[in-house]
Amino acid sequence: MSIHVFGAVITAQGVAANNRGETEGNITTLQKLLWKGQVHTTVSAEAIRWAIRYYWQMKGLEVNRQWKDEKEDHEWRDESWKGWAGEDSETFIDDDLLGYMKAEGGKAEGEKGHADKRRGVLEIARAISINPFAGDITFNSKSGEKGRTSLYGTEVHATRYQYGFALTPQRLRVKERALSAIDAIANLGEVAGNHSRFLFDFSPESIVLRLTHDPAPRLLYCFQENEAGDISAQDLARRLEAGDIEPSELYIGGTLASEANIKRFDTIHLFPGIKSAMDQFKQALQGELKNIKGSTDSNDSKDSEKTP
Repeated sequence: MSIHVFGAVITAQGVAANNRGETEGNITTLQKLLWKGQVHTTVSAEAIRWAIRYYWQMKGLEVNRQWKDEKEDHEWRDESWKGWAGEDSETFIDDDLLGYMKAEGGKAEGEKGHADKRRGVLEIARAISINPFAGDITFNSKSGEKGRTSLYGTEVHATRYQYGFALTPQRLRVKERALSAIDAIANLGEVAGNHSRFLFDFSPESIVLRLTHDPAPRLLYCFQENEAGDISAQDLARRLEAGDIEPSELYIGGTLASEANIKRFDTIHLFPGIKSAMDQFKQALQGELKNIKGSTDSNDSKDSEKTP
């Protein structure tokens, strides 16, 4: 059976102006959606994926799409993904984990188009604010010579964001790259932004990680915030109580680890800090990756014995 990695993340409280929507007049808006009957702000999965790729680049890992700050654009190392033509060829970490797609239409009338694509193994859910949007706007004035765009407004939201992710390491060309995915999520800084006017820390304040053979996550968007601003995970506790999630599969780091509804399940791996939770989870994942590799090697051996 395949091993699966699932995670739910909630950030610390901050003032967000991330992932802008369409500008209305001189007001820079936020992206929004209806969530549980109320308007919430949201940050796209694409913005989170961009930040993950940039983290790998800054850590010195070889990525195919390199971001060039001076050009404010990407540069490709292998725009045609030649490395995927052979099973033993070298590939880039971002193509392996995040996938790629390039579609081209037919060059002549009636000719079918062509698409080079790989589905992303690391799947990211859209981030949603923990509380509804109240409609806050800041008004600003540009310094220097004044013009018709000197006065402008920006929608802002004092909130936390929660999102989730899923990963099946067995689908990766290089299985160990799953560990780099965990590193990136643990250490995300800025995600999206508004002309550098706002800094919002997108690293986890609390994180729930699950290592399981169950193909369903069962923990996405599990966080709630009470009137005092404290975080809980009542739905997660309900699923644990019902037996839908095995407590020993969970690694929980951050403030949620001290929540009473979670602590009563004594086989959950609980850590006060994010980094310690990630380190222990990565050790457990490494053990599973060795099992996957051993199983693959064994299967390869059996296949070779059948070959005449």
